[in-house]
Amino acid sequence: MHCRIVDIRGKEVIDICTGVRLGFPIDVEVNVDSGRLVAIIVPGPCRYFGLFGREEDIVIPWDCIRRIGDDLILVERK
Repeated sequence: MHCRIVDIRGKEVIDICTGVRLGFPIDVEVNVDSGRLVAIIVPGPCRYFGLFGREEDIVIPWDCIRRIGDDLILVERK
């Protein structure tokens, strides 16, 4: 199966351990030497009703991704 980065950005990320919706990926991390995807980056949750920005972005290593479906990405965060 092949998937483009633009396709990944349109998929919702869900943590299967907690059932929490983490959001949609905003960026990816790539190892330029090997050309492999290392992690996906999801924006952190809003602080205090969104008035004071967001918390730090959530970096999800490739090893934590369990399944990439048609419309979502299932991850298992430790």
